[in-house]
Parts: sequence; structure tokens; C-alpha cells
Amino acid sequence: MIYYEKGASDEILTKEDLRRGIEIALEKLGNRTNVLIIPPDFTRFHSRAGELTTYAYHYYNTKVKDILPALGTHAPMTNEELNTMFPGIPHELFRVHNWRNDVLTVGTIPGKKVAEITHGALDYEWPAQINKLLWEGQHDLILSIGQVVPHEVIGMANYNKNILVGTGGSQGINKSHFVGAVHGMEKVMGRADNPVREILNYASENFIKHLPIVYVHTVVGRDQKSGHLVTRGLFIGDDYSVFTKAAELSLKVNFTMLDQPIKKAVVYLDPSEFKSTWLGNKSIYRTRMAMADHGELIVMAPGLKEFGEDKEIDRLIRKYGYRGTPHTLKMLKENTELEDNLSAAAHLIHGSSEDRFNITYCPGYLSRKEIESVNFKYADLGQMLEKYNPNSLKDGYNTMPDGEEIYYISNPAVGLWAYKERFIKK
Repeated sequence: MIYYEKGASDEILTKEDLRRGIEIALEKLGNRTNVLIIPPDFTRFHSRAGELTTYAYHYYNTKVKDILPALGTHAPMTNEELNTMFPGIPHELFRVHNWRNDVLTVGTIPGKKVAEITHGALDYEWPAQINKLLWEGQHDLILSIGQVVPHEVIGMANYNKNILVGTGGSQGINKSHFVGAVHGMEKVMGRADNPVREILNYASENFIKHLPIVYVHTVVGRDQKSGHLVTRGLFIGDDYSVFTKAAELSLKVNFTMLDQPIKKAVVYLDPSEFKSTWLGNKSIYRTRMAMADHGELIVMAPGLKEFGEDKEIDRLIRKYGYRGTPHTLKMLKENTELEDNLSAAAHLIHGSSEDRFNITYCPGYLSRKEIESVNFKYADLGQMLEKYNPNSLKDGYNTMPDGEEIYYISNPAVGLWAYKERFIKK
């Protein structure tokens, strides 16, 4: 059922629109006394989920018993991040999701079904895992809040991904990521329906349908006139239609189809959001269908200090590097540590250009040796910021003083870019 919907590709929703929208939806839900809110973490700061969580908290007040940021494999939020994203909400309400230890397996999809969904590519069982708080907390409302936007693993982010991955366990996350990698990123990104989503939908229908989950979805895009991020849509409901409506709008808002491939792209990673290549490689994921063969992708990452936010994944990235699908699959067969961390293996595949275009990272804290050891090229951040000053560039094509043409992206997390012939072929 849809409790509230408003949105269009030319719509701009204000803070008051968001506040009123969620209040209308919550009024339709009736009285609730034990509420769990599941927002994203700080890596999705621009989703407007922080504001919506705050509005929901003020609406229910003491009836909000728990707030569980959907960390997935990400690092726990700091007090500073909590204050910035959720101002005024008491810190004692926040719970930290531990994807390795705080989960329950609430059902298992048989290998035969996984094989059917993946067209025979994989036949392992898939465990539906969620944080035990959802299962044992006896909540009468679970508000899952987040942004629908093109995503490299699941095509379009949010809906039940926020539950089954955001509060999921290591096995479920590892195996779902690997499904996306095997199916092929170009066949997944920007598509609401794909094998990973089908697996999650099966789990929702068969294992967690009884949970009182209501989804709050935003669609956020960049306004071409002002250059600022604006909210284009708000969709609130408890079934799949709330996701499909948001996904349809997101494709109009967040997907840029180019007539020609990009020969040189420059991507800036906000240091408050992107501190690892685990997240920063969105610069690769979201542009790979737009990059020209033998082109160059320059990633300016002033906050980059690590490869994986999880210590074990960081170690695996450092050991195996971004060396393409054939190498990663070979290493997977020969090393059980990768087999035990399939999300890391999937990430290594996603983060490689498969030697089709060059990737140059300009990190704030990692050394040249570290960057080059994982098979990226290195460039000095200061020199690149001087040459490609984010404050003087606009999103899209720019002609530099020396005549060089570049394509600039100020935040890869809010979009997907593709060269139309490459996208159509896939």
C-alpha cells in the first residue's frame, strides 16, 4: 500500500514538503508504541534520510525505542556524524549493526531456486540474514528510510536492500554481492529488476513479510540551473510498488545518457563521505559504461585513508588488488579466504576497468606505493586539485584553459553515466 507519494523530474521538494509528507503517512498508520527506525549511515548523507529520521523521531518522540543505521559492511558512525545527520536525536537511541555477529538467519533460499534466478550461474544456498533487533525487538513499526538511486550491486538502491543487506550478515552480503558480480555490473546498474533484487524479493515474501516494515524512499538529483542537489520525490509505502515508483523517477533524475564516450573524466570525492575505495570506487562503478576505451578516469579523493572499512576486507584488497575478473576468479578458486569473503571478491571485480580504461587515484592519505600496489595509477592530490579545481568546474563537460576537454562529476553517488551505444548493447 502507498501511504504517500509525490515526485516528478522537475519537482523540488522543500524541507516542509518532506516533513508534511512523512507526517501524512504516519497519521495513516495509526497509533504505534514501539518504533524502530532504520536510516542509512553518513555515506548516504545527501539522501535526506537524516531529516526524515528526525521528523519521524519528533512525531513519535518516546515511542521511538531504537534507531539502527543500516551500516552493512561500513564503519560505525561517529558522534560527530550522528550530530550532523540526526541533530537533536539522543545518542542513546542509536544501535550499532555488526554484520559479522549481530544477525540471525531467518530463512534460506534453496540452491535450486538461486540457480533458477541466476540462470544457472550460481547454485549455492542464500541465507536471509537480518539484525536480531528486527526479529526480537517486538516493534509495531519498522521505518526503513533511504534513497533510491542507481547502484552497482543491486541495480537500484533501497527497498529491501536496506534490510537484508544494510542490516544483513556476512554470508548474505557476501553471496548477494557475488551474484551481482557474476551477472555483470553493466547488466545490473540502473535496472530495478535483476537477479540480486529477485533474491531479496523472494526472501522478503517468504521470510520477513510479517514484519511491520514501511519504506520511506527519496529521489535526489542535481538541479542543472542551480547546480545544487534537490529532492525530486518522496514515496512511502509497505510493498514493492513504493520502490518501483521511486525507481522509475530515479532513472529520469539520476541517469545521464551520453552521445559520445568520455575520453577523460575527473571525479571528486567529498572527504566527509568517501574515506575508502570500498565507497570511493563508485567513481568507477557509475562511470564505467560511459568511459571510452583507453580513456582516463581521475579520482580526486582528499579523504581517502583506507581501502576497506572492514579490517579483513581492507587486508584482502591490499593483498589481491583490482586486477580484473579473470585474475580475481582465479584467486578465488585458489584461496579460501576470498571464498569466505565473496563481497570482497565482487568488489575487486567491480573496482577494475578490466584494462579497458586507466584509473588514476589522487588520495589524501594513502601513499603512492599503496595505491599502485592495488593496480591503480597514482597522482599527487595537490597538483590535481590545482589543475582541476572543483570550485571552478561544473558538472558535465568543461574546457580547461589549455584547451583540454574533461567531464567533471562532483558526486558519483547520486548518478549513473553511460554511453548510449554501450548501454544498449548490454
